[in-house]
Amino acid sequence: MKKLAVVAFGGNALIRAGQKGTIDEVEENAYITCEKLLKLIRRNYNFILTHGNGPQVGNIILANYAAHKMYGLPDMPLDISVAYSQGYIGYVIEQQLRNVLKANDIERDIITIITQVLVNKDDPAFEHPTKPVGPYYEKEEADIMSAETGSNFAGDPRGRGFRKVVASPKPLVINNIKTIRNIAKEGHIVIAAGGGGIPVFYVRENKLQGIDAVIDKDLASALLATQINADKLFILTDVPKVCLNFNTPQERTIDKMNIAEARKYLEEGHFPEGSMAPKIRAAVHFVENSGKDTIITKTTLLGVDDGGTRITMV
Repeated sequence: MKKLAVVAFGGNALIRAGQKGTIDEVEENAYITCEKLLKLIRRNYNFILTHGNGPQVGNIILANYAAHKMYGLPDMPLDISVAYSQGYIGYVIEQQLRNVLKANDIERDIITIITQVLVNKDDPAFEHPTKPVGPYYEKEEADIMSAETGSNFAGDPRGRGFRKVVASPKPLVINNIKTIRNIAKEGHIVIAAGGGGIPVFYVRENKLQGIDAVIDKDLASALLATQINADKLFILTDVPKVCLNFNTPQERTIDKMNIAEARKYLEEGHFPEGSMAPKIRAAVHFVENSGKDTIITKTTLLGVDDGGTRITMV
């Protein structure tokens, strides 16, 4: 019987450090990343893919702003930008994964589902924007854009510059979750909850409406994995393993930690916000609510025995 996994692609699955994000770069990166999924297929996994959208949705916001300012086109709210990014990124991943499967004589359907995710309009996150989106700027550029648009900017914990930050409410319900699970259980590959999902809320009973926010991709992936009763959650990032005292002389990699240790390290500040902290919280959420393991690792180590950091219940 096949196992069921959720695989959360990191931002570097589509855009590498130093790249501009041209379509040629994005397609090549997607193909290389999708090749790593062959290991899971050969290890008897069915799976659902999720992905981030930070750089892409930030660029869409900028394009909307420029078109509105220069040509008077209607400005679009953030939830629409998230929907744009889901369609664009889902298309690229689906196409490149299909190319990978064809090259390896594997037949599977691949389905991209534009996914809405319910949030609470009174979530405290709306008062304290923290989710970085878009490109990095020098402080002077960020200050100018903040003054012009009223947007919030924050410094990157790795010193790469300043990025726009938006509200990131907690995901509550993933729409069409039963269909997503059933399609994946049948052996098809599903791309869902892209960018954490399109954030929506009930403006009144029986009426959904979008809201300005970007949901954390890893937390939405953990919720999805829990709700479909996945056997494992893989969170892919740009480092082989989780580290304590990252990027210092005292840096130490972690092969395995339980959720109590993970919480302790979070409280001690080992995992910066906007980087590893959301991934650790997502891992803890899935392990605590499912009793199954989470693996945080680099894309190239996906499916490798002892690859990455394993987060367990005990």
